[in-house]
This record gives sequence, C-alpha cells and structure tokens, in this order.
Amino acid sequence: MPIKLTGRPPTRCALLALILIALAAPAQAQYTAKEWPEGAMKQRFTDTCGACHDINRIRVGYTPQGWLTVVRMMQNFDTPISAEEWPAMTEYLMKNFPERQRPSAVILSGPVKARIDLWDVPTQGSRPHDPRAAKDGSIWWTGQLANKLGRIDPRTGAIREYTLKSPHTGPHGLAEDKDGNIWFTGNNLGLIGKLDPRTGVTTEYPLPDRSAKDPHTINIAPDGMVWFTVQSGNMVGRLDPANSDIKLVTSPTEKSRPYGLMINSKGVPYFVEFGAPKIASIDPQTMAIKEYPLPNTGARPRRLAFSDDDTIWYTDFPRGMLGRLDLTTGNVKEWESPSGPKSEPYGIVFTKGALWYNESGAKPNTIVRFDPANEKFQSWAIPGGGDIVRNMDVTPDGNPVTANSLVNQVGLVTVEDSR
Repeated sequence: MPIKLTGRPPTRCALLALILIALAAPAQAQYTAKEWPEGAMKQRFTDTCGACHDINRIRVGYTPQGWLTVVRMMQNFDTPISAEEWPAMTEYLMKNFPERQRPSAVILSGPVKARIDLWDVPTQGSRPHDPRAAKDGSIWWTGQLANKLGRIDPRTGAIREYTLKSPHTGPHGLAEDKDGNIWFTGNNLGLIGKLDPRTGVTTEYPLPDRSAKDPHTINIAPDGMVWFTVQSGNMVGRLDPANSDIKLVTSPTEKSRPYGLMINSKGVPYFVEFGAPKIASIDPQTMAIKEYPLPNTGARPRRLAFSDDDTIWYTDFPRGMLGRLDLTTGNVKEWESPSGPKSEPYGIVFTKGALWYNESGAKPNTIVRFDPANEKFQSWAIPGGGDIVRNMDVTPDGNPVTANSLVNQVGLVTVEDSR
C-alpha cells in the first residue's frame, strides 16, 4: 500500500539521478517533454521526475514487477507524488516503458556443482546494493533506498535490519573491520559510516570536501585503514579510524569515475576507473596514484578481483568482457562472457581457484565461473531472474555472496564440488 509522501530535499535528487544513470541503457535517443507518450500522468511525470533527474534515463524500461520495485524505491525516497496518484503513475510507466530487449542467458555446463539460495529483503524497494560476508558466517547488505543495513544468518534465515542515523544516507559499499564493526559509504550524504552491530549505533564521518560526491566502494586494509572510492567526485579516500582523519586525492584522469576498489595481499589498494579504460593503484603511504591503461579504448571496467598471485581480474561492463591484467608485465588478456557483448558483467570475486561473476544484462541474470587454468566457462541461471548483482563477496569458507538490487534479495552460491 503506497504511503502518503511529502517533499524532498535536493540531496535526494542527487542519489536518484545517480541511480537512474546506473540503470540506464547506453546510447539511446533523447526525447523532449513534448515527445513523451500521451497519458493522464504525462505532465505529472515530466514535471516531477524531470525536476530530479534526466527523465530520458527512465526509458531503459522494466518488467511490470520491476516497475513495482522501482516505484517503491521512489516512495522510500519521498518522491513528491501522493498516494492517490501512484497507481496511475505506475500504470503509465508500465504501459509506456516495457523492459528493453536483453540477450538470452547462455548456460554452460561444466564440472562444478553449485547451489544458489536467495532470501527476500524485508523492506520493499530497499535496493540491496553491496553484500558483505562477515567473519561469523552472516551476510550483510546495504539497503540503499531504505536507509538501512541488513544482516541475515544463512543457517537459520534470521534477518535483522538496522536503520541508520541520518535520513536518506544512501548506504552503498560495505566492509567489516577486525572488531566486527560494519563500515559503509553514505552515497547520498557524502560520508563514511560505521555501524556497531552490538548496539546498533551509527558513527558518521563526513567527507571534508564538498565536491567529494558519491562515495562508492569501501574496503579495509590489513593495517586497519579504511579505503574508498568517490565516483562522481573523481577521488579516492583514506580514513584512519584511530583519529578519524580523512585524506582525499583526485584521480589523474578527468571524469574517470573511480568505482570498484580492492586491496591486494600486500595491502595496496587498486581500483577501476569506470569512466576511462584504466585500472589504478594508490600508494598506501603517499597516496600517489599510478594508472594502468587498458588496450581497448572502449573498455570500462566496473569491478575487480585478485587471484592468489595478485593478478587483477576485472569485468568490462559495456563490452561484455572478462579481463586479466598482469601487473608485472602490464599485459592484458580478455575473454568474451558467455552471454555475449551485451551481457554486462558486473560483480566479481576470486575463490576456490576460479573467477565467479554475474552477467547483469542477460535474461535471466547468471552466475559465471571461469577457470583460469583451462580458460573454460561454466554458468548458472539465478533463480527468479536475479536482477541485478552489482557486487559480490566471499564467505570465510569460500562461497560467493550476492545482493540482487531489482528483485530485493540477497544470495549465497554454495560451491558443492570444485574439482
């Protein structure tokens, strides 16, 4: 049942705009307000949605169920449409913006047996963004549009959600420190947060530069330093939990959109530049950034993972490729993902001797395994469709975990046989 809604501060528009950009299909024609489909809610749609973000982004389209989820997301963020108007608005969106054509998933058999379990997130329209597999065996997720962090015990199915301190924080990335605290990026409010699961208390660390918008992915180094990317602000940051000091550095490449970030076995952070065909490292002491250009100028890496020898693997989202960067030689090798160039590979991890990642553009979404020893792919359809795995993590016993944004679920891939 839709709730009665009030106005929204401008910061909410910032997050909604980023979300619609992230959901949008590439290279589509633009329309003016006059050219939008006719209907009773046309003017209300263009006035309200257009005041917050580029409404052309909405033409990516969804299934009816997908639109119900998106509408709930907008309600969670207090879009100024009354409860009485939402049914007609939802009907207008469903009728005029059906799901775009997507490649059929290619399912490849192979030697490994795996089971995919999924759990519904309690808050509708939560938009689970990043998962984190905690040391105690639980799975955490960020409820980006519910202003919550969630935790599930896969053994019992017990779920708890934690409401964050400030409204409309927009929690995005997740990390766990050695004491079991859960750190997150406050994507909408420009902050880093820390949740103490024992008390439910959130501590906030605002970023010191107003231009540091869109804090994104977060990870913690072995020395306890908290590292994070700032996508729209084109920065990378470091937070020292000992004194709360935050340092920010700007990426050498303009509009490079620092995105996924991981820390290798030597404690060195690496990140991908989603706005450029580059991967970069940052010196833990000096914070000097070194970039590694990828050979294809159309490459746009989105997430990365390290194999046991610290070789970098990455998902090239717009080209449908899995890539490998050898930091010793600078050599790059790529493989087309099983479902093709429009499969949009996204979240990725390395575990049990192989790469595991998601094809977010394929229908249904898939979990893909790539064995670097023989360069063979194997894949599984995510039950129920799976949209959209934006990031992955690995449990202490080596099983991938997912957060599936559009279907409001978290998942666990149990690798039953990894011969």
